[in-house]
Amino acid sequence: MSRLFILVLAAMSASLGFAADCPEAAPATDPVEGVLISACKQLSEGDMRRARGSVDVRTGAIVITADEADFNDETGELEVRGNVHYRTLSGDEDLYASKVAYNTRSELGTFYDAHGTVSSASQAGARILTTDNPFYIDGPVVHKAGEEYVVMHGTVTNCDPEHPWWTMRSPKTRIEPGKSATIHQGVLRIKGAPLLYVPVFKKSLERVPRKSGFLTPSVGTSSRFGMVLAESYYWAINRSYDATINGTYYTARGPASQLSFRGRPTKGSYFDAVFFGVADRGRKLDDGSRYKQGGAQFAMRGATMLPGGFRGVADIRYLSSLEFKQTFTQTYQEAASSQVRSIGFATKNFSTYSINAALLRDENFQSTERNNTIVIRKLPSVEFNSRERLLLKGPAPVYFALDSAFDLAGRTQRAFQTRRYVQRGDLYPRFTVPLRLGLVNVTPTFGGRITGYGQSRVARTGPGEVAGDIVGENLYRASGEFSVDIAPPALQRIYNGPKWLGDKVKHVIEPRLRYRYTTGVHDFDRIVRFDARDILNNTNEADVSITQRLYAKDAATGQTREVLSLEVWQRRYFDPDLGGAIVPGMRNVVRSSIDLTPFAFFDRARHYSPVVMALRTRPSWKSGLEWRTDYDPLRDKIVNSSVTFDYQVTSLIKTAIGHNAVRVPNELSPASNQLTTLIGFGDFNRRGWNFAVNSIYDYRRQNFLYTRGQLSYNTDCCGFGIEFGRIGYSTLPQNQFRVSLSIANVGSFGTLRPQERLF
Repeated sequence: MSRLFILVLAAMSASLGFAADCPEAAPATDPVEGVLISACKQLSEGDMRRARGSVDVRTGAIVITADEADFNDETGELEVRGNVHYRTLSGDEDLYASKVAYNTRSELGTFYDAHGTVSSASQAGARILTTDNPFYIDGPVVHKAGEEYVVMHGTVTNCDPEHPWWTMRSPKTRIEPGKSATIHQGVLRIKGAPLLYVPVFKKSLERVPRKSGFLTPSVGTSSRFGMVLAESYYWAINRSYDATINGTYYTARGPASQLSFRGRPTKGSYFDAVFFGVADRGRKLDDGSRYKQGGAQFAMRGATMLPGGFRGVADIRYLSSLEFKQTFTQTYQEAASSQVRSIGFATKNFSTYSINAALLRDENFQSTERNNTIVIRKLPSVEFNSRERLLLKGPAPVYFALDSAFDLAGRTQRAFQTRRYVQRGDLYPRFTVPLRLGLVNVTPTFGGRITGYGQSRVARTGPGEVAGDIVGENLYRASGEFSVDIAPPALQRIYNGPKWLGDKVKHVIEPRLRYRYTTGVHDFDRIVRFDARDILNNTNEADVSITQRLYAKDAATGQTREVLSLEVWQRRYFDPDLGGAIVPGMRNVVRSSIDLTPFAFFDRARHYSPVVMALRTRPSWKSGLEWRTDYDPLRDKIVNSSVTFDYQVTSLIKTAIGHNAVRVPNELSPASNQLTTLIGFGDFNRRGWNFAVNSIYDYRRQNFLYTRGQLSYNTDCCGFGIEFGRIGYSTLPQNQFRVSLSIANVGSFGTLRPQERLF
């Protein structure tokens, strides 16, 4: 009985409380001009409607609640006061204010003592820190015009407003949700401390932004270049073209400029071009003079469809000097590359045929010394080829293939120089007859090759001599070739696999034999080298290889994957000096070596090649190993080795280690012994601490050629990053220290650029 009395008393109290809040609850008035108003009490005075108590105003997609409201039916002027809450039905805009004056027709309004959120978009594809947090604005006066907000003498942030990591305060901030934000005379504060003043800052809020404007300036220091000041301008020319113009000033060296230009002229065409140049004042020497290392480099890639079904492709590159590249390049991989290759070609494929026309320039820098290069040109090169096509059917089908080319080629280096245009023609027809002899596949190939040259070199006069000067004498080469590939049946067996590998494991052994005989190359040393066609040599050789593969099958998914492959092969030379092509005591590049291993090994006549091994294994998604090595029985040691191992400890922790070693005489290749490591924790957009370290150590020099260590801390709305780097591959090592501040959905400030992150 007492419980029933308490429930009745509580119900009466709630009813009385509601009556006290809204004693004369009035129904919603009929909407006028699309405005629906409901409140506890409403009065009409001519064109004015006055609502008091629990006011709810709805117009279009806007909902406003307040204590009081006055609305003019004639002008559309609406004024709400007391605990004002303004929001959109989509939830993109949510503001609180003490008072709001708003015109429902013009959509112009003013918020007083306003604070709240305005949505922002995470920009797809942009390498910037992202967050789902909306922009939080706070200001004594906020003007609204359509979808645009103007915050006067207020702050903007996308952090937790109770404990913001960063705020931007300015006399005037203009925000158009989903389009752009513009800040005038803004002061960026980190935890309340002023950090940066920006006269004008504009940021696109579109998911895929594309607006012209100045990019974030960059300021840093370098032990080699002094203080580094940089500014860039992005120019959105139109929907098909854009450009980025960068100016950099090195206080110790001089100005630098960079221009990137991109275009998509048509649906099937594109191009990307980048120019970088430095007007170097020079490195100051001990005697007070300066040693200049400036220069320029250019790169352009593009493709388009041409009339007649042809496709055009261009990859154009230029470098003034290797010294310039190694001085001003910031990555080891780019500085270590000494080849500059430019090619433009048009190609068409039809049936089994292809037509190619190309212009090519290939420059190999031999050292940082100026003019020490080898330049090969083809202006132009025309090819007509046919892949294998069936000529005769039957138990012994005959297939025909053809390679042919005509070039106007040239070669320039310190030792000699050809004419500007040297004619070269090449014709290589061949016939293949695939046979099945029981369980064994046997594929013999018969071919002949005819090549003509408009220039040649003076022949060697004796053993140990090299070819001499270029002469205008024509040279013709007619060679014949026979080869046979023998593929015995693969051996395989299925086992019950360990749990960590799979339910079933298949082991496959694939043996392979190949014999090749080439004759007719009588003037090998007189041929000018332009490409692989010119290193054809007489040979009588046989290959043997064994490939072992391990497959694992997961019973749950039914998927089969290769977890290990081990291939071992070696070549036997029945003609040790390859028909006189081998010159003792020097590096010899011949077809009989480069199609076996990329590492040179012919510095003398020999009966057998190194034993080449390639191991690849990935037992799980977490780890993988690749090892490529050459063991030379003639030298009784591993002469070349390249191994990489990566291990994903967890989804956040990754490691990788690699080792490269070259241990051959200097006349074959410069010795090398380098260790590469990478350790990383986290990723670019992860909240909390993230770090990565990448290094390349040279055991021969006993120093680090390249070291980069990066540490970052990301909050829900911003991130802080630092990097220490050392470049030690040049004659003058350089230390770098770079920092960055990333504002989520806005961009990055500082000298550590997002595209240079290790994670």
